[in-house]
Amino acid sequence: MIPYPAADRHAALATLERLTRGDDTAVASDAQAEAGAPFSQLDAAGVVDLFAQLRRALPDLERRDDIFLAGANHEDDSWTEPRPERIVACCGSYVGTFREPFAGIPPTGGVVSLNYGEAHAIEDGRVRASWLVWDIAQLMMQAGVWPMSPPLGAPFHWPAPRGGEGVRLTPAEEVGSLDRVLDMHAGLNGFRGGDITSIPMHHWHPDFMYWAGGNIGACRGVSGFRAHHQIPYRRAFPQAQGAGHFIRVSDGPFAVTGGDVEVVHTGADYMGIAPTGRTLRFRVMDFYRFDADGLIAENWLPNDTIGLMGQMGVDVMGRMAHRAGAPRTNL
Repeated sequence: MIPYPAADRHAALATLERLTRGDDTAVASDAQAEAGAPFSQLDAAGVVDLFAQLRRALPDLERRDDIFLAGANHEDDSWTEPRPERIVACCGSYVGTFREPFAGIPPTGGVVSLNYGEAHAIEDGRVRASWLVWDIAQLMMQAGVWPMSPPLGAPFHWPAPRGGEGVRLTPAEEVGSLDRVLDMHAGLNGFRGGDITSIPMHHWHPDFMYWAGGNIGACRGVSGFRAHHQIPYRRAFPQAQGAGHFIRVSDGPFAVTGGDVEVVHTGADYMGIAPTGRTLRFRVMDFYRFDADGLIAENWLPNDTIGLMGQMGVDVMGRMAHRAGAPRTNL
């Protein structure tokens, strides 16, 4: 496995800070990025422009990484696209005063936080590949223009991990965090309907916190997780199946995975949208913190709610524009 020493971790954080400030030398000329809706695939110029748009919208922009993990990117045969051999992952928020529109969202004139999950391959002080899962849905909610049904969980600013050890600047001894996550995922992937209590939860602390973004929302403990997320999700997508990870990293008592879940919308409504019968891909990242007993104590879930709804045939951005005062004027 390719190590990620402390010096390289510090350098990676510095590169991401340069990118946020607008230093285009922080991006390799052949860089590529996958970003959630409404941004999609980006080349190097597109990455630089995306951050420029964000800085125009939030002139006093600050990047706040609450979780920073680094290490070898463990293999996943289910992911067929190129993926780096070592990688960093960040979970946090872009904070600033919302002065100009961003992604069509009208400014509030007050402080907002744009939560994010990101993964980056960084070489020689430059970003070469990125995966960006920014919580545009939650930003709409802060601006009062979310045009869909509200989340069943609590819309929440993601806090830093309890204990304040989420920024991992020193390589840690391997404690099996990723192995436990992948074993837990196997249990989820094996569920095909029936009693929700048959999904094994032995890897989770009974009172774990689930910090889900998008239109899912936060919930607490096994009962809250089932009520506010698992049951609505499994009723809508009874055949949900992981479709591979672009990132799999273990870093001490933390781990991160990120990729796609393939779902077929044949069950109940989801997020207020009636069953479509369509096969969909849901882009997510999962950041996990394990407690001293090796149980998942916290799970952060950046997700591409807007991209999922788009595949269901709902133009969330268009509905938001209408609500913000710019309805369509033609078919």
